[in-house]
Amino acid sequence: MLDVFKESIRILESGRRAALATIISTTGSTPGKDGARMLIRDDGTTVGTVGGGCSESDIWRSAMEVIATGRPRREKHRLTAATVAETGLLCGGEFEVYIEPLGSPWVIILGAGHVARALESVLSTLQWRISVIDDREEFASDQHFSESTEVTCVPFENCLDHMEITANCAIVVVTRGHQHDELAISRSLLTPAGYVGLIGSKGKAGAIMKNLREQGCDPEELYRVRSPVGLPIGSQSPEEIAISISAELIAHHRGLLDPPQPPSGRAKKSASQPTE
Repeated sequence: MLDVFKESIRILESGRRAALATIISTTGSTPGKDGARMLIRDDGTTVGTVGGGCSESDIWRSAMEVIATGRPRREKHRLTAATVAETGLLCGGEFEVYIEPLGSPWVIILGAGHVARALESVLSTLQWRISVIDDREEFASDQHFSESTEVTCVPFENCLDHMEITANCAIVVVTRGHQHDELAISRSLLTPAGYVGLIGSKGKAGAIMKNLREQGCDPEELYRVRSPVGLPIGSQSPEEIAISISAELIAHHRGLLDPPQPPSGRAKKSASQPTE
């Protein structure tokens, strides 16, 4: 049980995601007892056990769904003939398990201007882990952000080098101009971040992607970039843009956002977003 708790803490500190399954009630003969726990990581590996057998396999599958959606669930499991054959336990046992998600999303905001401040303000209400990075000391200042937000002043050339980024991370690029956006995107695509978003118009994104292709970037990697970033709600002000980006990040976290697709044919004209 101690290993389960230690690994849960490590998951929370690392930015990864997992689910914790706990047996909360039992009736009759069951493979696991009240309080038994199993931690299921986002890569499918586990720590601990809730009794083994077919029921544990079912709980593992449910846990992977909990990780994907971020929504907890309670389930009742009754011992079946298959479980009895595998475990040797008597029929008739029943237990209830509570499966809860572990690990909140980690959002890294590259840029610390007006949109970044508005976005951090919205996201901080969700109690997510937030990091803000800018290469200007007067912008990368704790006085502009919540106490819980990690604020770092570092050049965009090596802005992500010190971070252990996982697929549970989202990177939002809102720097002060095309040159810095391009540099920030190129560094972001070197990470396994599950979400990479870029503020600006389709035209701006197209120009940046063209430059990166000419510099040798893998076109398949460039398709990961979402731009214009955020859900299309007609946002214009920094506060409205922050809401649209936050909504898209929530949809991504809940597994409701379709993965980016390579462009096919001529793109439809879309509203532009300002740069920082």
